[in-house]
Amino acid sequence: MRTTHWTAAFALLMCSATASLAAGSIPKPDHVVIVMEENHGYSEIIGSQSAPYINSLATQGALFTNSYAIGHPSQPNYLELFSGSNQGVTDDSCPHSFGADNEGNQLITAGYSFAGYSESLPAKGSGVCNYGAYARKHAPWTNFTDLPAKTNLPFTSFSKAFNKANLPTVSWVIPNLNDDMHDGTIAQGDAWLKANIKPYVDWVQTHNSLLIVTWDEDDGGQGNHIATIFVGPMVKPGQYAEQINHYRLLRTIETMYGLAGLGNAAKEKPIKDVWQ
Repeated sequence: MRTTHWTAAFALLMCSATASLAAGSIPKPDHVVIVMEENHGYSEIIGSQSAPYINSLATQGALFTNSYAIGHPSQPNYLELFSGSNQGVTDDSCPHSFGADNEGNQLITAGYSFAGYSESLPAKGSGVCNYGAYARKHAPWTNFTDLPAKTNLPFTSFSKAFNKANLPTVSWVIPNLNDDMHDGTIAQGDAWLKANIKPYVDWVQTHNSLLIVTWDEDDGGQGNHIATIFVGPMVKPGQYAEQINHYRLLRTIETMYGLAGLGNAAKEKPIKDVWQ
């Protein structure tokens, strides 16, 4: 009887150890920055002479060769990556107001922090749908009632934050319509990334932080096959052929900080094979 108890205890200990190892296989970056680009398929970006900086990121980090958006048009994809659901939105209409849980509120509730930085946003906390080249449809956090206005910031606040090691735990960076490849060219978007995100890429190497660059959707002609790139000191450089999507990306970020999967992200497994 005593042997049976010891056997059961040992089995329980081994199961706990295995679970701990599995949980520990995903890093916990001090900061994650997600940059969302617009409306281009994988083959338009990877290998393109118009995107030398993005391709350099793909070389120094993890390039997912089998990454997919969820649907069309743009706005539902942003909502899906942010909340695990399109919240019933299937177009680019504005404004919207949702009481549902989301990545930003999850982080804040758990004692972490979140902010969204949008290029050309006219003022901190602004709820305007359009202002010059700013489009609220690309800033999903603006639609959730449980997030304070201070989480909605102009991009001009971003460089000041990371230079002072004062970035939120998770940040989204959204270039404006001219610089996210929506209205501007691939080359213009690539140049914007180099000018504005390269300082962060250099910084992450000594600050246990991660950059994720992805696209909302393709151009409608590649089955929504998009590029997704991870760069940071915890990333094993290389190309990864496993299939991922916006839900799985959200699930991975949630797992990093011990958060439950939201909506459709709860059905996905976090990405585990790209870490040092």
